[in-house]
Amino acid sequence: MRIRVLGIVLAGGKGTRLFPLTKERAKPAVPFGGKYRIIDFVLSNFINSGIYSVYVLTQFRSQSLLQHLSEGWQFGGLLKTQFMIPVPAQMRSPDETWYQGTADAIYQNINLVEQSDPHLVAIFGADHIYRMNITSMIEYHVQKAAEVTVAAIPVERSLASELGVIEAAEDGRILGFHEKNPEAPAIPGDGERVFASMGNYVFSTRTLLRLLRDDAADESSHHDFGHDILPRLAGKGNIYAYDFQTNRIPGEPPDAAPYWRDVGSIDSYYEANMDLRSVTPALNLYNREWPVRTTSYPDPPAKFTFDELNRRGEAIDSIVSGGCILSGGLVRNSILGRGVRVHTGAQVDDCIILDNCDIGRRAKLRRTIVDKNVRVPEDAVIGYELEADRLLHFVTESGIVVVAGNRSPIDLSGLVV
Repeated sequence: MRIRVLGIVLAGGKGTRLFPLTKERAKPAVPFGGKYRIIDFVLSNFINSGIYSVYVLTQFRSQSLLQHLSEGWQFGGLLKTQFMIPVPAQMRSPDETWYQGTADAIYQNINLVEQSDPHLVAIFGADHIYRMNITSMIEYHVQKAAEVTVAAIPVERSLASELGVIEAAEDGRILGFHEKNPEAPAIPGDGERVFASMGNYVFSTRTLLRLLRDDAADESSHHDFGHDILPRLAGKGNIYAYDFQTNRIPGEPPDAAPYWRDVGSIDSYYEANMDLRSVTPALNLYNREWPVRTTSYPDPPAKFTFDELNRRGEAIDSIVSGGCILSGGLVRNSILGRGVRVHTGAQVDDCIILDNCDIGRRAKLRRTIVDKNVRVPEDAVIGYELEADRLLHFVTESGIVVVAGNRSPIDLSGLVV
C-alpha cells in the first residue's frame, strides 16, 4: 500500500530576531544565498522527497511570501494529490483569533486534513535552512509503528532556552520534552550538547486529529506542539525521535554531515550566507540530484565590464546572481542578489546585498547587509565607523550593519554622515 502523506508548512512566524529584515516580510520570505528565500528549502525538501500535496499556512506580513509562492511554487497536476497551496489565516476559531500556537494553526485548518484524508501528516516549520530526505523520516515512523515522530539534532547546550529539548531512550522513544528550558538535561555522556527538536513532525492522521481536538478543548493550553502536546505525550504514547544525523541526501558523499542551520538572528543569518561563498561550503547548492527550487525569473546573465586599470568590474570569492552588473566595482567575499549594480570605484567586502540595490561610485561597504531596492550614494562609507552607522542603521553587537530597505527604491543620499 502506498502511504498518502499530506505536508503542512508553518510559515506564519514574525521572525522578530531578524529585524529589520522582517520589518516588511515574514521570516520565511527573507532572501538567502542570492536567489532563494528561506521557505524554498523546506518546500524543496518536500518536492525532492516525493511529497506533492502541501499546504503553506501564512499569517504575519505575508504579502511578500504570498507573492513569492504565487510566482514560483503554485502548481497543479492531473491528480488532485498534487498541489502547493498557500493558506492565509482563516480565523476559524470561535472567537476569530489569529493562530495562538503551532497546534492551533493546524486546528484552525483541520478541515484541510480531513478533506485530504492522508495516512500521515508531515508538519514542518519554514524558519530554518536545511536539507532533509523526509522519506527517511517517514520510513522510520512506519518502522516504529509510531503515532508521532519528531526530528531531532544535537546542538550546543546554550541553545536549550531557544528550542525544545528531547530526552530519548536508546530505541528512540521520547521520555521527556522540555520547551525552551535552559535547565533541560544534556545528552547522556555529552554534557555540552542537548538533543533538540527541529520543529518537524510526522503524525499518524487519527492521532493528530484526536490530539488537536483535545488540546482545543483545554482552556489552560498554549495550543502549541512544543509547549503542550509533546510534553504531555512524552513517556506515554508511541512518540519517537528521528535522529537527523542519520539522514542522507541523494547525490552527496555517504559521510557528508546533514546540514541544518537556525538563521533566527542577524548574526546567524549572516554567517550562514557567508559560508556559501567559501571554497567548500557546508551547504552544497550544486547537487543536481537534490536541487533547491525557487521562483524562476527572466533575468539576464551577470555582467562584468571595463578591462581597464582601476576600473575593472571584479568579484572574488563571491556569489553573483542573475541580472547583476559590476561596472568597475570590486566585490570580495560577498553575496549579490538579483539585479544589483556596483559602479566604478565601489568596494564591497564581506557583504550581503539583496535584490535590485545600486551601489554608487566609490562607495565603501564592509560587513553590511543591504536590504532590497536600496540606492547607496556615491562616496558613502558603511561598516567602517560603527558609531556613525548606529545613528542611521541597525548594527548588531558583533558589528554587522543592516541597511533597511523598502518595496520601492530608497535613496540614502541625505542620510550619510
